[in-house]
Amino acid sequence: MTGKDPKSLIEIARSTGGEEMPEPLDLGARVRELRKARDWTLEQAAGQAGLARSTLSKIENGQMSPTYEALKKLAVGLEISVPQLFTPPEKGQINGRMVMTRSGEGNAQATVTYEHELLAEALTKKTMLPYRARVRARTMDEFDGWVRHDGEEFLYVLTGVIRLYTEFYEPVEMRRGDSAYYDATMGHNVVSTSDDDALILWVTSLA
Repeated sequence: MTGKDPKSLIEIARSTGGEEMPEPLDLGARVRELRKARDWTLEQAAGQAGLARSTLSKIENGQMSPTYEALKKLAVGLEISVPQLFTPPEKGQINGRMVMTRSGEGNAQATVTYEHELLAEALTKKTMLPYRARVRARTMDEFDGWVRHDGEEFLYVLTGVIRLYTEFYEPVEMRRGDSAYYDATMGHNVVSTSDDDALILWVTSLA
């Protein structure tokens, strides 16, 4: 991970997702959602709120802007606070997203010290960046200083032997099956100490 490394990878991953702008809240859709969540008909909800069925129907369909008094009645009828009428529901954690990357089909990003293979690249707006790396570097002299970037990082040794150098800890030798989790704002570099290039899995947080 030289100056282009992994910061450029992180920038690549972040740029594929773009900026997610919050959508303006549709009050009518929100009221309808709250009503249906309670399994109420228009008549039932209107009765609970003390409003005419036609008034509630117009609110839900965006045909009228309710007065504050009507909003208070809606909130009381739905047993929520007025601000909750304007608060979008929290998105569920289970959204069914999935992508698979077959062996050797990741996006290759080669540098002087590593050969990276970006995984799950087709999935946009990721909060983690997984990538496999072949460690070419054999000494710290091959790096242009420490690598530092935002977030946290998980490292898992797939094959070979590596030495993990970090800014605040003594170098540590790691073999197949060993792993480390660290603050990525701390300087860190990895070199291979085995005859063949070591293979490691990195997962970097993007949030």
